[in-house]
Amino acid sequence: MTTTSTSTSTTSTSVPITATPQDQALKAKHAAMWASGNYPTVVDDIVEPLGGILVETVGVRSGQRVLDVAAGTGTSALPSARSGAEVTATDLTPELLDVGRAAAAREGLELTWKTADAEALPYADSSFDVVLSCIGVMFAPHHQQAADELVRVCRPGGTIGVLSWTPEGFIGQVFAVMKPYAPPPPPGASPAPLWGHADHVRDLFGDRVDDLVAHQQSLRVDRFADGAEFRDYMKANYGPTIAVYKFIADEPGKVEALDADLAALGERFLHAGVMAWEYLLVTARRV
Repeated sequence: MTTTSTSTSTTSTSVPITATPQDQALKAKHAAMWASGNYPTVVDDIVEPLGGILVETVGVRSGQRVLDVAAGTGTSALPSARSGAEVTATDLTPELLDVGRAAAAREGLELTWKTADAEALPYADSSFDVVLSCIGVMFAPHHQQAADELVRVCRPGGTIGVLSWTPEGFIGQVFAVMKPYAPPPPPGASPAPLWGHADHVRDLFGDRVDDLVAHQQSLRVDRFADGAEFRDYMKANYGPTIAVYKFIADEPGKVEALDADLAALGERFLHAGVMAWEYLLVTARRV
């Protein structure tokens, strides 16, 4: 059984509201980007193990109140529910939550699925024992605001766990390669892979957490025979890549150049048929 809510109304006067029309338009654009292509395929083919790794590292237990922020299809929410936790999964993109909801129903898992903005979570202070995000909150454009929300909704003594791609790792380098072809970022937005630097995360959380531990690890990916296959896979399935190609669609020279750059990057990271996609896993306790 699953429960669903799409309201973004607040439950506490201390919950911040995403206010400006410009910000609302940006969030709508982000939601549409992640709904494009077929991100659930990327989850199924490649990144699904990361959710279980995060849940295991944090040590989610039966009976805990767990919030998965920017949950996507429930990469961390589903294994949390399997442990017996009381799980709420939120994401800006309802289409991704629909996929997770269907997966939960097939397993008979009970979760709450809610469309919500990571930068303005519709929950009261200290509502959860554990707050997680697996390659999700890193894509919220305003890092400090998102980090503030992770801390705010976690109870004192509770655990925060965030897993993010590193700037130097493969996906961080994918974004670096795409950057010259992409539209300029909106004012105040920070690059997503910065969440993959431990010092950046420490600065975001500040003295509101302690026992912060950062683990730098890699996901083994043996899905691609060569760089061109990787490029074509991302062009077909991965929302951020699709958005960049859409932006340069009327400039065939740039399309050809990006095609070459992404294929070359894939080749550079491919060794004996295997890629290592580096990520940073941070756990901390709210003081």
